Amino acid sequence: MATKKRKLLKVIILGDSGVGKTSLMNQYVQKKFSKEYKATIGADFLTKEIQIDDKLVTMQIWDTAGQERFQSLGVAFYRGADCCVLVYDVNSTKSFESLDTWRDEFLIQAQPRDPENFPFVVLGNKIDEDEGKGRQVSEKKAKAWCGAKGNIPHYETSAKEDVNVEPAFGCIARHALRNEPEEEFYVPDTLDMNTVQQQRKTSSCC
Repeated sequence: MATKKRKLLKVIILGDSGVGKTSLMNQYVQKKFSKEYKATIGADFLTKEIQIDDKLVTMQIWDTAGQERFQSLGVAFYRGADCCVLVYDVNSTKSFESLDTWRDEFLIQAQPRDPENFPFVVLGNKIDEDEGKGRQVSEKKAKAWCGAKGNIPHYETSAKEDVNVEPAFGCIARHALRNEPEEEFYVPDTLDMNTVQQQRKTSSCC
């Protein structure tokens, strides 16, 4: 098995406008959070280099606009994706109900090799808002949706407070790696990452 093999993983973040897609990406890559909301125009991406097992992995994280008028841009951005992250706001039932549409749209536009087994990860963001008083989507409901779609990993996050952001993206990276055809020998149990223990506590992912 080759050591220090560099991988480029393309990750797409989808979800309604305002759910915190840009904030999650910025918190993970740059450890920054901005209170100012600025709608993403078209798409933007950041890269982060991480090491998983013996592999150097460059994650190219694409943050796409949530507004419908930009969805026609989807094809170019979705093609070649290794993992798709679906984000909703736990304080917005509408954003949660939109996950079906975003998932279906991605599969149509990206045309992955094996749509039945393409890796998705779902993030329920903004758990910090109003100390949870405004929550409209329970974790149980979200996990039931994920279970019905083939046991999609699910995390509840706060981009603002940096809750579960690192474990969630670690899971995203591992799922993206599994989508690489030449990585069939990859055994997740051999992972040696500081966040593994924390992930086991917070999620049943991977």
